[in-house]
Amino acid sequence: MYTTLLTSLDNGIFTITINRPDKLNALNKEVMNDLDKVMDEVENNAAIKGVIITGSGQKGFVAGADISEFLGLSGDEGKALAKKGQDIFFKIENCDKPIIAAVNGFALGGGCELAMACHFRIASENAKFGQPEVNLGLIPGYGGTQRLVHLVGKGRALELLMTANMIDAHTALQYGLVNYVVSQEELLDKTKSILELITTKAPLAIAKCITAANAAISADGYQTELDAFGECFETEDMKEGTSAFLGKRKANFKGK
Repeated sequence: MYTTLLTSLDNGIFTITINRPDKLNALNKEVMNDLDKVMDEVENNAAIKGVIITGSGQKGFVAGADISEFLGLSGDEGKALAKKGQDIFFKIENCDKPIIAAVNGFALGGGCELAMACHFRIASENAKFGQPEVNLGLIPGYGGTQRLVHLVGKGRALELLMTANMIDAHTALQYGLVNYVVSQEELLDKTKSILELITTKAPLAIAKCITAANAAISADGYQTELDAFGECFETEDMKEGTSAFLGKRKANFKGK
């Protein structure tokens, strides 16, 4: 179904593996098209409750974009390329199902941007993050200048953007770019365990958490939170969840 991705669904957890190990899983047009299509599958397949995005092999999550595809592009063509990338990454960021990046190895350039578009990140001990676009006379084009500021703060983000320096997994943890650092052997198990916990919660409430948190970077974020909070009160899951809590029993959520 996909030429550059491996996918598997296990107990509601859908794992997407970018599979170009000979290129350290670099993002080219094929990968981006496949990511676009696979996000449609995530949205439309009710059996999928949560998603892991990772890279094949142990050296690279995604080691950047395929720079060969940048050669000869005009300004307008470059802008169109970035717009397509932003739109695909918005589909990830705004997905109403939880998406965690399991970062193994290099997450550079577009790879770092992909990881940041996920709802949060877990890194293996050998992970490295960076936005080296200034080395090419460019800046990140898939949302990296925005998400990096939101995740690590303006000062640290500008240092990383302007120096093109890489940071290791433990520095990324200190900065707040990742939530956990684990061994390579533990990476997928740790990620799955968190998703398994999340998917026991009310699906519509999880979706509203994502919507409201994404709105925090906008001027109307508080209003979005109010609206989403109110909408949750109209759901059967909210009624079930509160009844179960008060009755000291386990809730049985239906996503309604």
